[in-house]
Amino acid sequence: MPFELPATDELQRLARELDWDLNASDAEHLATYLAPFADGYAWLDGQSAGLPEPRYRQRAWTVPAPAENPHNAWFVRTTIERAPGGPLHGKRVAVKDNIFVAGIPLSDGSALLENFIADYDATVVTRLLDAGADIVGKSNCEYFCLSGGSTTSSHGAVDNPRKAGYSTAGSSTGSAALVAAGEVDMALGTDQGGSVRSPASWTGICGMKATRGVVPYAGGMAMETSIDYIGPMTAGAADNAALLNVIAEPRPERFDARLGQPLGGVRIGLLTEGYAHPLSDPQVDTAVRNAAATLQGLGAGLTEVSVPAHRDGLAIWGAIVADGYWQALRLGGHGYNTSGPYSTKLSDAMSAWPAQLPHMPINAQVLMLLGKHLERYRGRYYGQAKNLAERLREAYDSVLQNVDVLLLPTTVQRAGPNPAADDRDGIFAHAFNNTMNTAQFNATGHPALSVPCAVREDLPVGMMLVGRYFDEPLLYQVAHAFECAVNWQRA
Repeated sequence: MPFELPATDELQRLARELDWDLNASDAEHLATYLAPFADGYAWLDGQSAGLPEPRYRQRAWTVPAPAENPHNAWFVRTTIERAPGGPLHGKRVAVKDNIFVAGIPLSDGSALLENFIADYDATVVTRLLDAGADIVGKSNCEYFCLSGGSTTSSHGAVDNPRKAGYSTAGSSTGSAALVAAGEVDMALGTDQGGSVRSPASWTGICGMKATRGVVPYAGGMAMETSIDYIGPMTAGAADNAALLNVIAEPRPERFDARLGQPLGGVRIGLLTEGYAHPLSDPQVDTAVRNAAATLQGLGAGLTEVSVPAHRDGLAIWGAIVADGYWQALRLGGHGYNTSGPYSTKLSDAMSAWPAQLPHMPINAQVLMLLGKHLERYRGRYYGQAKNLAERLREAYDSVLQNVDVLLLPTTVQRAGPNPAADDRDGIFAHAFNNTMNTAQFNATGHPALSVPCAVREDLPVGMMLVGRYFDEPLLYQVAHAFECAVNWQRA
């Protein structure tokens, strides 16, 4: 709707919301000061959105039939023009359904946006097409990407290709399932608390959350600017590095530069607090420690290290995401101070979210109510958590002065069965239990790579490698060395 200045009685109502007893005479006087602002807003109403035109214009999409979507991992299938060659020529890539691909539907896993068509290309999408990648579809994801499970999407639960009826983890559910099933070579996910790494762990693929700022988030649905990441998901470390080479901002060293180099001199620290969590599956802990012993046998040094604040990191991250997501929601699915385009069309579509609240999954309802409640604290807990996130980063950095890589389980448990649609307790547990070891590094910004290291009872186990800022090439070096030495599916 076009901008309108508030009338005198509306100014009084607004003042009351701010605990200000504004009388009618003062309100009328204040209205005269507001009047000049109307010209600026009227000018803005007359301007076009100014969104970037897609570089590759020929594109089409279809909704796959159930027979073509055995794991319910696809949202839509696509055919999109691309560069005729490049480093990803011939690679089939899926893009998570919370990333803008112009002319293609975007729902963010929700019925609210079922008729929304993206109106520009995310930066990473343009880079994929420039690199010759075949973007063959959008992948299903969790409702507003608020769950670490795989059952909350309005388009139905996503099934784990490794074991029928089991969860993929989330929220990059479809991307993980499509890579694990071999339906695509690569996929993009987003990671706000582990949403690339957790599904990578549960489906037996590689998932990277790079250092903060390495991959542009422009064109991804916002949750909270300081914890939003887009990350590559692939079957192995080499492809993961190749995909990161394409979507990342240029770096002095290629991400695949150290693949094949020996591990002599690499110091690995087993992060004590990442193991033996109250929710930990002992088989997961044992499998990751066995993988560490393999890396030691390949020449890496191995030691136990401790960051006591690791266990407190969940509270820090939780306070950041609760306040931050509420503000992004109020801004129509965009975060304040993000770089890149803002889709006013998306803001209009998202404005109807309160009407959907009774129909949202339980985890989303809880976060919405918490966000509203937090308004009364005026950012106090967000600010405190941001301060503590810096102290947590310093705690990891201190340990990383004496070791090169931290090693811990990605998820403290293996995949469990997908809960039924009416199992609110099961849905809620899956939504948050997968963040125990992952969310801390969204708050601190460290690079973290999940790598499959074993199988127990047909269910993959993921180990997570965490490094210093911008040390992704070292993480890939370690992951690739492990892959070359061990068949993880028999480990």
